[in-house]
Amino acid sequence: MSFKSFAAKLFADYIYAKTQKWAQNPVETQQKVFRELIEKAVNTDFGRDHNFTDIKSFEDFARRVPIRDYEQLKSYVDEVVKGKENVLWPGKPLYFAKTSGTTSGAKYIPLTKESMPYHIEAARDAILHYIHETRNSDFVDGKMIFLQGSPELDEKNGVKLGRLSGIVAHYVPKYLQRNRMPSWETNIIDDWETKVDAIVEETINEDMSVISGIPSWVQMYFEKLREKAGKPVGEVFKNFNLFIYGGVNYEPYRAKFEDLIGRKVDSIELFPASEGFFAYQDSQAEKGMLLLLNSGIFYEFVKANEFFEDNPRRYTIGEVEIGINYVLILSTNAGLWAYNIGDTIQFTSTKPYRVIVSGRIKHYISAFGEHVIGKEVEEALKEAMQDTNVRVNEFTVAPQINPEHGLPYHEWFIEFENEPTDLQGFSEKIDDAMRKQNVYYDDLIAGNVLRKVVITKVPKSGFDNYMKSIGKLGGQNKLPRLSNDRKIADELKS
Repeated sequence: MSFKSFAAKLFADYIYAKTQKWAQNPVETQQKVFRELIEKAVNTDFGRDHNFTDIKSFEDFARRVPIRDYEQLKSYVDEVVKGKENVLWPGKPLYFAKTSGTTSGAKYIPLTKESMPYHIEAARDAILHYIHETRNSDFVDGKMIFLQGSPELDEKNGVKLGRLSGIVAHYVPKYLQRNRMPSWETNIIDDWETKVDAIVEETINEDMSVISGIPSWVQMYFEKLREKAGKPVGEVFKNFNLFIYGGVNYEPYRAKFEDLIGRKVDSIELFPASEGFFAYQDSQAEKGMLLLLNSGIFYEFVKANEFFEDNPRRYTIGEVEIGINYVLILSTNAGLWAYNIGDTIQFTSTKPYRVIVSGRIKHYISAFGEHVIGKEVEEALKEAMQDTNVRVNEFTVAPQINPEHGLPYHEWFIEFENEPTDLQGFSEKIDDAMRKQNVYYDDLIAGNVLRKVVITKVPKSGFDNYMKSIGKLGGQNKLPRLSNDRKIADELKS
């Protein structure tokens, strides 16, 4: 065992013990975060506009500060982007994380000197919890690759600007710098396919032990690597035993990954976003990710089925229940207040509080009142693939409201790596799994309002070509699992 590996175990035990202190006192921890946020921002423009001086409790806050998304908070963010100080948070932010916008184009999410350390520490602590639990730390001596956006930063009115993953790249600890790949020159390549080709060339002869990134883009790297090497990834990198991912559910990709690698490897799930680092998988044995209650973020939760009502009830951490679909609402030490990030989560545990990401509040299908969410379609596909050699590269689902013949249906667009021998039987397995999970969908099928799932096969690289056509191939971009309209579906059909 190397000194670095030994030291990693000691540090992992220290961080685990430190985490337990706040994880075992969740309500008190969140109350402390809440008070600190209000006190810190009381003299900002936002704090004055919402009478922070009079806020003594969460109930006061909920009365004064409505839930907002980016578009509704944009007037404040625009002032920050122009260079004004003390708008949403004291002073100026350190960075703007630039993300894809909706109606207003690019979004600029502030990162402050208070919020930035938590982005770095959370990723570190996820790995340390893995070491604490498994006692496996040998991988720290190997090379590590992080598939991410370019670390090159622009500047806007004195504030540096870039993709979150590119910003975070500047904070890799010195003790990891020698192990980290790809090189700066490769990392700043803009074109994603060119970049992946360069990463393959740079890493193919290295001792890679940890690989991290969004599964769909790591899959492209693995495919190119296997093609060039002529053997599975696990033979190319004999010491590769840990995959770290976030952004999308790994389960639809797991079987394909194990084929590409040639064996199973451990994985750690992360839940990061430009707005904050919310959770990480703290145990290989437990379902869900530990919600980070001590990281400068105060959480609220709104039941997803009530979210679009007038004045839905806003729950705090001590009031949530396991298995309910909640919209995640944030107030942060980067100056976001009662902010709707758009993600929905479900709690898998309340001792400690662990969550899974169940989907997006805007990514659902309810064309007929069925309220289908991302978690349900992912589980249905996983169940249909069980005990088969079917492998799926990518998929998305949309309603077909006006078919040329017969009843409406849900259309599943699937890019297969290995196709089922009986496509109709496979679609029926998916449909059965959907009916078991979603009582509304079951009623619609039983009542002959909908017919069963219809699968449309997407040719190889079809989804990559679609993402390329809209300028979103690679980086942090993800294909929506669900759409309540036919926009993506019609593009794929054409």
